[in-house]
Amino acid sequence: MKALCWRGQKDVAVERVPDPKIINPRDAIIKITTTAICGSDLHLYDGYIPTMKAGDILGHEFMGEVVETGHAVTNLKKGDRVVVPFTIACGGCFFCKKQFYSACDNSNPTPETAEAVYGASPSALFGYSHMFGGYAGGQAEFVRVPFADVGPVKVPAHLTDEQVLFLSDIFPTGYMAAENCNIEPGDTVAVWGCGPVGLFCIKSAFLLGAARVIAIDDVEGRLKRARECGAEAVNFAHVDLLKWLEERTAGRGPDSCIDAVGLEAHGTGIAGIYDRVKAATYMATDRPTALRQAIMACRKGGTVSIPGVYGGLLDKLPMGAAFAKGLTFKMGQTHVHKYLKPLIARIERGEIDPSFVITHRYKLADAARAYKEFSTMKDECLKVVLKP
Repeated sequence: MKALCWRGQKDVAVERVPDPKIINPRDAIIKITTTAICGSDLHLYDGYIPTMKAGDILGHEFMGEVVETGHAVTNLKKGDRVVVPFTIACGGCFFCKKQFYSACDNSNPTPETAEAVYGASPSALFGYSHMFGGYAGGQAEFVRVPFADVGPVKVPAHLTDEQVLFLSDIFPTGYMAAENCNIEPGDTVAVWGCGPVGLFCIKSAFLLGAARVIAIDDVEGRLKRARECGAEAVNFAHVDLLKWLEERTAGRGPDSCIDAVGLEAHGTGIAGIYDRVKAATYMATDRPTALRQAIMACRKGGTVSIPGVYGGLLDKLPMGAAFAKGLTFKMGQTHVHKYLKPLIARIERGEIDPSFVITHRYKLADAARAYKEFSTMKDECLKVVLKP
């Protein structure tokens, strides 16, 4: 089959690789019908995530048709159309039973590196390094899905692939980030980053009852999309952001702040230069400009929610401010399994059409070009869908 393979920093290519096979009775083989490039795929593309190997198949946002199942998979059959969570979970461990699916104890067959770096291994992920299990991803013609009796969910025939594809990651990720804010009527939520996850944070915050959402970015095209989602938008490069937020929230600050940027924040001024130098000289792993601002801006007693991906050690975080203001932090990979059916219901009721984020469509054969254009935001590239 053909698959998009990682070959090194900013080097990916579509190659011929062996077809996936059933290894475990709980496996299924899925013929991919639609897949996408996620912003967090760019962390792999840019070389920020360790333990990648040449030839690894990328992609954790995908859906398709069941073509084969292991004998223990009784909930799916050949021909079923399914969307697959990017987190891999067994469904039976201590954490899965609490619906903390992204903390599954049993899905990562190579937990040693994560245990050494993080103290414990989270769940495995599709196409996201050997630290997270080394599973092949779904930017391919076929994929093996482990624990298929737990993860994939059948989707209604009347919904298109593009309406349900993002249930695999970015819609639940944005939704969980907003849910983590414990939004109350009248609340103001500030969202750093107006990429696809940030836009789903905005939409989800409104779905959960926020009165106002303030969107923060420095890319005008993305700020325009945030406005179209109903947010007030501000270009952080043109204002004193913390002062601006304070003035527009009666001097209190936003009730909740969502960092949908993560480890590759652009940053500005001396702090931005400082982060880039430290990352370039391997003295730090992440550039947490957005997170620093979110902590400083959030009102006393508020919540900082972090769906943006962080990978390692963060420098110069204002923890004194967080402590003094009594902030609550919530973060982590999304417990996607928990959200699939409720969010399908929201799509069916017409409350949201997740396809609104798509700007570019390519064949899988053109995936390398798609990565390059997505990473440089060429032609306002926001979200790329690939068709095998």
